[in-house]
Order: sequence, then C-alpha cells, then structure tokens
Amino acid sequence: MLLRRETPNLWTLLTPPAVWALHFLFCYVAAAIVCARYPASLDGLRLAIGLATMAALAIIAIAGRQAHRHWGFGSDLPPHDAPTPEDQQHFLGFATLLLCALSAVAVLFGALPALIIAECR
Repeated sequence: MLLRRETPNLWTLLTPPAVWALHFLFCYVAAAIVCARYPASLDGLRLAIGLATMAALAIIAIAGRQAHRHWGFGSDLPPHDAPTPEDQQHFLGFATLLLCALSAVAVLFGALPALIIAECR
C-alpha cells in the first residue's frame, strides 16, 4: 500500500532523479560485468535492462502522479512565489513533475545502448 501524502517534501522531489541514478548505475555495472565474463551473450543483459527500465519508469510515473496532485492539477499557473504553504506545495509539486519528465527521458536514454549495441568489443 502506497502512502499518500497531502503535502510534498524533499523526498518526493528527490525520488525521480534517485531512481534514474540507480537505473543508470545498474545498467552500466551490469553491462561491465556481463561483458567481462560472457562477451558473446547479451540477451540476458538486454532482458534485465528492459525489466529495470520498466520498473524505473513505473516508479517515476507514480511519483509524477503524486506530483501532479500536489501541484493542484494545474489549477494555479506558475510562478508559485508567494510565501504561503499553498504556493510552496504548488511549487514543489510542479518542480517534482518537471523532474519526473526529465528523469523518465534520462532512464530511456540510459537504456538505449542495450538496444543498439550488439556485442561487447
């Protein structure tokens, strides 16, 4: 069961880039290990990277849905610069939503070499 928070905090802001960083680390460390031990076999690695990519995108999508809710579903347009708790919530929600989009693109680009590279050389 996912915890539903009514107000955003820094954990919701940092989750998407942390997921991207862990995905990036997994992809490249796994590729280095597989290419060092079994240079001719990349099918298992591609499957593992594909599953990790789907899991990372799912976590980022959940964070994006929560950020969209914190933003207020776009009811107030930026800038959210007033010193009120409501504007703070809108600002953090909007910033998290943008980070989710950036992190999703970064995850896709991190997984792209698994589709393109055919062998370890």
